[in-house]
Amino acid sequence: MFTGIDEVDWATLRHACGSAADVPGLLRGLAATDPVERAGALDGMYGVVHHQGIVYDSTLACVPFLCALIACEEVAERGELVELLISIGQGHGLRESADAAVRAGAEVFAGLVGDRDPDVRRAAAEALVQFLDQPARVLGLLRQRITVERDDRVLLALVESLGLFVRRHPAHAGEVLDILLALGTPPYDPGLRLAALGQLAGCAPDLLPADLVPTVVGLLGERSERRRSGHLDRDTLAGRLGRLRPSDEEGAQLMRTLHTALGGRLTDRIALLEGQLTSPDPADRCNGVWLSAALFREWRGDHSASVELIGEQLGAEADLLRDAAVSVLGDLFHLAAPAADHLHALVSARPDLWVRRWGHGAPPTLGGPLKALARSGDPRATAVLAQVLSLPVVPDDLGQVIVHLGRSAAPLAPALRHRLGRVPLDSPETFDCAVPLLSALTALADREAVPEVLRLLRGMPDGVRSRHRIVESAVRALDAFGDGTAEVVPVLRGLLESECAAVAAGALWSAEGDAAAVLPVLVRELESVDAVRRRAAAEVVARLGSSAAAASPGLSRMIAAGCEWERTVGACALWRVAGEVERVVPVLRSVWTEHPRVRGTVAACLLDMGAAGAPLRDLVEAELAAPRRHLVRAGGHGGGDLLEDERLLGVCRKVWAGVAR
Repeated sequence: MFTGIDEVDWATLRHACGSAADVPGLLRGLAATDPVERAGALDGMYGVVHHQGIVYDSTLACVPFLCALIACEEVAERGELVELLISIGQGHGLRESADAAVRAGAEVFAGLVGDRDPDVRRAAAEALVQFLDQPARVLGLLRQRITVERDDRVLLALVESLGLFVRRHPAHAGEVLDILLALGTPPYDPGLRLAALGQLAGCAPDLLPADLVPTVVGLLGERSERRRSGHLDRDTLAGRLGRLRPSDEEGAQLMRTLHTALGGRLTDRIALLEGQLTSPDPADRCNGVWLSAALFREWRGDHSASVELIGEQLGAEADLLRDAAVSVLGDLFHLAAPAADHLHALVSARPDLWVRRWGHGAPPTLGGPLKALARSGDPRATAVLAQVLSLPVVPDDLGQVIVHLGRSAAPLAPALRHRLGRVPLDSPETFDCAVPLLSALTALADREAVPEVLRLLRGMPDGVRSRHRIVESAVRALDAFGDGTAEVVPVLRGLLESECAAVAAGALWSAEGDAAAVLPVLVRELESVDAVRRRAAAEVVARLGSSAAAASPGLSRMIAAGCEWERTVGACALWRVAGEVERVVPVLRSVWTEHPRVRGTVAACLLDMGAAGAPLRDLVEAELAAPRRHLVRAGGHGGGDLLEDERLLGVCRKVWAGVAR
């Protein structure tokens, strides 16, 4: 297995931690008889030799030895080593070299398709299709294996490999599609039929049955019934624990494959979700909840019925199912409104879930059910948040949540002011205590909080942790208040030479409306070497409008910049200051097309431009007609992208309504 390993000059090769001199030890460890040593060696391979999917020169040097290891039946956990080779062959860094290196040893995979170890057979099926460049032979091996294989997990892997084969070798697709069609019909196991339908959806959707949704829902129910019948009595302790922790990763993968392949067929996907979410099996419902998150995040549409069904899971006995529903609803913001009654019922019944504590020393955060209820905009969250405000420490995300309640959160203002007035001014906890309160009061635009905000600005010493961020939050609060009293103005003027100069200028403008007092500061900030400060200045300049004509040269330089955000903010400000349609419109079209994440800012500018924005209304029309959310980052989690997309749609509707009038 290790012939020639000592002839490699490992010390001159590199991996994630530097010299690869330790790699021979890791490779030998993969063949050790001690399972702990084998596990440590495999961790080392992924941790340094193939760190985060990167292929180094030492990774390439390992491939022949890994091929020798998987060919030796005496080596344990060879299936994991096959998976490592697949990952290396698909890795990044030296991608082409890695692919070639694994292909050079791919003959070994042909011998593993019939290995005695089912884990090896399962991994070898994908490796065979991925790296052996003999399509006819590969298809023959897969077809033969399917006829004799009895392990369900291996059969599923073989079906997935057939789908991969069609995508890699479309010229040989006909015979494979016939096999998949056969596997998708009785008398095959329902799980295998689901897998075959999932692969057909990705390879040849026109071959799917016309009654796809009822077929899939029926197969899912049949599969779940078989799975449940194989479990222990549900009245036993193990059965009760199973209800609390419903888990079916294989089922999740089957349905994820099908949903992914169906893509934009939203009618079918929503119907499938509703079938999953009404299943008698909590594991099916749990899988449906998690799959709904991807659908909501990626595709626009009317999801209210699905959201209502997710809300119904909040009353489930299964903890995992309830927690999954809370997590998904918390990322939907106002789209979670159809589930608000269910959220309120859970919040009312479980005060222990109002606040979540992550560990010693970490600030608490709002619990998932309460956060989801407040983010949905439901005013019933206000009374509960009032009780949370009476706790010793305010949750770190309170301000970010209150903003979604709008004016219905106004009753919280007195308690927020009281808490802000008690924040220590020179403590390591000042930031954690003050910023959530400031953001909440900013959201409420509570002018009565001016004394408490000024106390913070005047009394906080220089050495406080994150002082700059606290000051900026406090100034933004004063900006929202728009208070021009004799106490506020001197404090803001005193900050015009600070890092927060642009933000302070904006607050001073809100307080006094005197362009002469703030314009020189903003013009200076537009020349800053800090792009963040330039952008902040441009945003304030836009508020000044035509009275900020002196800022036009600085804004002109911004629209020539390389950063899309700087160009966007600069162009929007230039329109509001100088009304230069001919210069601004090409910039706005360019950034809209090339950088979807700035579309919300551009749409807001178009709303302000009115008839002057007519040359760009085709962009708005296309946006409103697009079914896919293109602001969502690939593989992203959380609801911020979804919320940004919904806000974009809201502004676009207003722009289009203006056009219609």
